[in-house]
Amino acid sequence: MDRSGQCPVIIDTDGSDIHGEITRIRARGPAAQVVLPGGVTAWSVTDGELIRSLLLDPRVSKDAYRHWPAWINGDIPRDWPLAIWVSVQNMVTAYGADHTRQRKPVASAFTRRRVAALRPRIQRIADDLLDALAAEPHGHPLDLRERFAHPLPNAVMCELFGIPEEYRAGLHRIIKGFFRTSASAEEAQANGYALYTTISDVLVHKREHPADDLTCDLIAVRDDDGAALTEKELADNLILLYTAGYETTVNLLDHAVHALLRHPDQLELVRQGRAGWDDVVEETLRHEPPGAHAILRYAVEDIDLGGIVIPEGDAIMISYAAAGRDPVRYGDTADRFDITRPDRRDHVSFGHGVHHCLGAPLARLEASIALSSLFERFPGMALAHPERPAEPQRSFISNGHRALEVVLDRRAAPV
Repeated sequence: MDRSGQCPVIIDTDGSDIHGEITRIRARGPAAQVVLPGGVTAWSVTDGELIRSLLLDPRVSKDAYRHWPAWINGDIPRDWPLAIWVSVQNMVTAYGADHTRQRKPVASAFTRRRVAALRPRIQRIADDLLDALAAEPHGHPLDLRERFAHPLPNAVMCELFGIPEEYRAGLHRIIKGFFRTSASAEEAQANGYALYTTISDVLVHKREHPADDLTCDLIAVRDDDGAALTEKELADNLILLYTAGYETTVNLLDHAVHALLRHPDQLELVRQGRAGWDDVVEETLRHEPPGAHAILRYAVEDIDLGGIVIPEGDAIMISYAAAGRDPVRYGDTADRFDITRPDRRDHVSFGHGVHHCLGAPLARLEASIALSSLFERFPGMALAHPERPAEPQRSFISNGHRALEVVLDRRAAPV
């Protein structure tokens, strides 16, 4: 029983109905206890204002090694299926001064000027992918997630980090397993081992073959000043930046295309010039955040929410998907996809406060270029199976579809 006398909600590890589950949790109050895989309990926060408040609150930490007694004392086994989400030591899990120390070496890579300089390369990648799609037999369904939404941000991140070609396919498979929250302890452990082995091999390769890329920049910080990053922090920050940097964009593109094909009236607004692709991106981020839930944070001390107290040391799960559809903030139309919504930019899907995503400008740029290019090239694109909903990924963390099957135009627009 939770402290309200109710049985905690057992989170669906497959994430088969994320928004329906959030509605049930929200009915219990702004924060309610849930059970994660392996029987681990946490507080799920679904109230939008409370989420914003907690993301700024110094009484909330992401450092399991300092502020989660269940992890520190070994009550949570190291082979817990979600252990990698709390065992990593990078700028996202760091607390206080440690966070500032680790974030600083990366921040310069994601300045608006540096991101804007990537526009021509992103456009060329998008055009090449669309050329390949145009060469496919017309009228046959194809998986747009696998053929476009995935390879575009993957190529951008691989080039930005200088990931050698021979490691890219393996990393793709590993990261898909990383986000599969229904994985068994054995599967998760094997995937985690493969991830660290691959990242270690990449770091060895990059030290032997230095180049002008973000991985080598981080290696230089580590090798020149061991106080700036430990070797584990170097590997864990690379894991964070690479995985989060493209999985979120894949889901953003996936959901944006799906929503526009489900709501052709919204697509027509863009074509008429009454809304822009940036509006599509922001409303998609609000309506379907790429990350549904963020695990985990911890109460540094008792946190009184007014009627509910999250005790010191308890784990907290922030629900970005709940914040995006908070009925208090967005009213009766919270579940509606509307790119003209006045408050479409008023979301926290890239975080809030000190942990706001550094890669957000890059993700927005990639999505805007990809969507405009895709719909210009294939203006008559349609869902291959409009009569049935697209199946979600097997994850309650990563919010996307297993596949996005579409049928392209019989006559693609000229390049």
